Amino acid sequence: MSEIFTLIDDKHVPLARIVWVSDVPHFCGNDTCDVEGKYEIRLDADDSLFANREERDETLETMKGWYDQD
Repeated sequence: MSEIFTLIDDKHVPLARIVWVSDVPHFCGNDTCDVEGKYEIRLDADDSLFANREERDETLETMKGWYDQD
């Protein structure tokens, strides 16, 4: 059975909530930005989480496995 959750920044996120995953790291140039260099993972209801590269890659792999089982 494939996973239905992925771990992003200590949160178990249901894969069904993920709308898209950024391919490039966040960059806004704001000196006070605390997510600079992280990858945005957009969720439904206009929410986002920011992941490091390993979390982003693991999320994509988990989503592929989840999708391929359907």
